[in-house]
Amino acid sequence: MRAFVLTAPGAYQVRDLPAPVAGAGEVVVDVERVGVCGTDMEFYTGAMAYLHQGHSSYPMRPGHEWSGRVAAVGAGVDPGWLGRRVMGDTMLGCGACRRCLRGRRHVCEERQEVGIRGARAGALAEQLAVPAASLHALPASVDAVLGALVEPGGNALRAAQAAAPYPGDRALVLGPGTIGLLVAMFLRAAGAEVHLMGATDDSLAFARGLGFDHVWTGASVPDLPYDAVVDASNAAHLPGRALELVEPGGRVVYIGLAGEPSGIDTRVLALKDVTAVGVLSASPGLDATIRAYADGTVDPRPLVAATVGLDEVGPVLAGGRPVGAGPGPKIHVDPRRSP
Repeated sequence: MRAFVLTAPGAYQVRDLPAPVAGAGEVVVDVERVGVCGTDMEFYTGAMAYLHQGHSSYPMRPGHEWSGRVAAVGAGVDPGWLGRRVMGDTMLGCGACRRCLRGRRHVCEERQEVGIRGARAGALAEQLAVPAASLHALPASVDAVLGALVEPGGNALRAAQAAAPYPGDRALVLGPGTIGLLVAMFLRAAGAEVHLMGATDDSLAFARGLGFDHVWTGASVPDLPYDAVVDASNAAHLPGRALELVEPGGRVVYIGLAGEPSGIDTRVLALKDVTAVGVLSASPGLDATIRAYADGTVDPRPLVAATVGLDEVGPVLAGGRPVGAGPGPKIHVDPRRSP
């Protein structure tokens, strides 16, 4: 099979590799779509923290936002999975530790992460081997594009749920990238009045095109009571700004990750009686995200600007935009596409 492999910071190859074999408890999936994520771009540049913490190393195959069809099953796996359209959880806990046994496998200290951590190869390939226990079946109304948007959607859904909006509450999302826009969509579906803050005219214009009328730059955010503020950016100063902007008694949610340490003043947190929540992983939100896509509560397809083949992944990871790409923030990959 063909696969995209990062060999060092800024270096990559599209290789012909042996096709995976389903081990005990595993399946092999024919990959149909893969989303390119900011995490993948950090692996490309070498900035990803896991590389420096010993959790990841080159050569590696990224790709954790994926959908496809089960082509083979290993020993002990229900043969009913054969031929089913699926996506998969990125976080693969050990299954035996205290956190896993309490349903928190996404924060297991010994976890593997597909395409990210623990030498678990990712989905930027024609085929992928994953544990059957990580699979989530996709209904007919969730096509391959939507299926590959379930993983980022699960993260965003959890952030929107952490904001805990009541109908009519005002929520502000910092950062109109893929996650920020998905958070905004889920907040809107929950009945909140959604505001977005961004840095570029193009990103704000795209958000307006999705039906979000309240979009602002950092300098133009109106002085309004925000019942919840979600930081979905990678700016180190915005966690503190989120705390400044939220209403006393409100909630701040941190899902974005900056490239350097960011700080908040816990005196402000306490004196405003604010609830602060951090969100890592889509795992607890995957099934609800699939349902939201299936029934049309949220439609993230406009976020996908282009779909490329494996041979075009390198320039995308370097920050390039494919020729003819639309205005959305997400690039998808179809590994079956011919060079």
